[in-house]
Amino acid sequence: MEDREQYVRYQQDRTVLAAVGAHLAPRISRISVRLPRAVAESAVAAWDREELGRVGEESREEYELRDDAAELAFIGLAITSRGVWDGEEVVVDLDVAQIAAALRAAR
Repeated sequence: MEDREQYVRYQQDRTVLAAVGAHLAPRISRISVRLPRAVAESAVAAWDREELGRVGEESREEYELRDDAAELAFIGLAITSRGVWDGEEVVVDLDVAQIAAALRAAR
């Protein structure tokens, strides 16, 4: 019984978290960041890479790993389309969701 109550509580928490996101989304869209050249070039390479294989059945861990790779590729796209190189760094406006994904991956 406690597991079910905990599950319901977590669902309610997710609903509140989504409400926080809905409130913040129109106010915060992109943040300007500076990234080292090597990291930025790796992100661009992820965007330029062609993934020819089909995605089959995958575990949750495999899905999360592929999702992180996709987030990196989208950062590479942002760098390609609107990044400004400044010496050994690139300045680019990243979507807050991309920043959040990078911060989660760093944990």
